[in-house]
Amino acid sequence: MKLHIIAVGQKMPDWISAGFDEYAKRMPRETSINLIELKPEKRASGKTGEQIKTAERDRILAAIPRDSTVWALDERGEQLTTLALATHLREWQGAGRDTCFIIGGADGLHDDVKVRGDKLFSLSRLTLPHGMVRVLLAEQLYRAWSVTQNHPYHRE
Repeated sequence: MKLHIIAVGQKMPDWISAGFDEYAKRMPRETSINLIELKPEKRASGKTGEQIKTAERDRILAAIPRDSTVWALDERGEQLTTLALATHLREWQGAGRDTCFIIGGADGLHDDVKVRGDKLFSLSRLTLPHGMVRVLLAEQLYRAWSVTQNHPYHRE
């Protein structure tokens, strides 16, 4: 089973890449994190936020691995505890299905992407920099995995 993170945005600062890579490398091979970076739509003159989201929608939907569970990240999505995320991780591992997390661009996700998702998920009600969301999500996936392994990284 793989955990895919589809993220609109490329050329992240070094500290974002280093933070993401740190948590991704901690994951075991059988539950690896795969980052799929998508080129954001150019903010050309006259393009509305809706037009930009529509163009990014098509790239996102094309990048979703076949037969995977899809969680779209949105600040209005459901917030979970780390233990609840660990429960979902156990379920995904038991089913052997890949899971895909989608992080939108600066204008957010198109409604079609949100509808395609099996769950609308929020890391926080705060508006976060999209690069930082990658790091936070990777850390939480590692933390959830550590819970499933009774690893001391997570403490209750």
